[in-house]
Amino acid sequence: MSVSAVMNEAPPPHPFSRRFRGFLPVVVDVETGGFDARRDALLEIAAVLVEMDDGGRLSRGATCSYHVQPFAGANIEEDALEVNGIDPWHPLRPAIPERDALQRVFREVREALRRYDCNRAILVGHNSFFDLGFINAAVARSDIKRNPFHPFSSFDTATLGGVALGQTVLARAVEALNLPWDASAAHSASYDAEKTADLFCEIVNRFQPLYLENLRSA
Repeated sequence: MSVSAVMNEAPPPHPFSRRFRGFLPVVVDVETGGFDARRDALLEIAAVLVEMDDGGRLSRGATCSYHVQPFAGANIEEDALEVNGIDPWHPLRPAIPERDALQRVFREVREALRRYDCNRAILVGHNSFFDLGFINAAVARSDIKRNPFHPFSSFDTATLGGVALGQTVLARAVEALNLPWDASAAHSASYDAEKTADLFCEIVNRFQPLYLENLRSA
């Protein structure tokens, strides 16, 4: 083989691109003004990137988090605000329009997709259908054409926690792994997303031997 052919040969894809069939897991948590994704306000969004080391083990990466301005005509339930502690109209709250928040998050996700040679992001969340529903509704409202997330598939850590640990509540699943949990910080999008990322990575890492055995027998 000539020197020029060697130089032009493409490097092999990153192992992360094979781990989940070309999907890149990105942990997302949202804080909202209620349970109806089409009607209720998106108030916070946090996304945590997942990293892979040379041995194929996952770990929590960088977090991007934004306070979000309620969209025009959004409904906000007082009961929801009592849980998440958000004052949407506080003058010092650094909120930005939801289109801007989504675009900033998506920019970081697309960069990670390129870095790991993955085709598309897949949302990881605790009761992930809830977070994915609010993301999809905000994308539709904002008329964003390039959403890096799969529109309906997701990884649910409530399910994973139930299978691996017998725990479906985020706090209890995290504590079952002997990881720290600060109840006073819960219901912040960034905190909950980071703890969900820790839970997801630890469970995936514990199943790594089974995954490698499957590769060898394939």
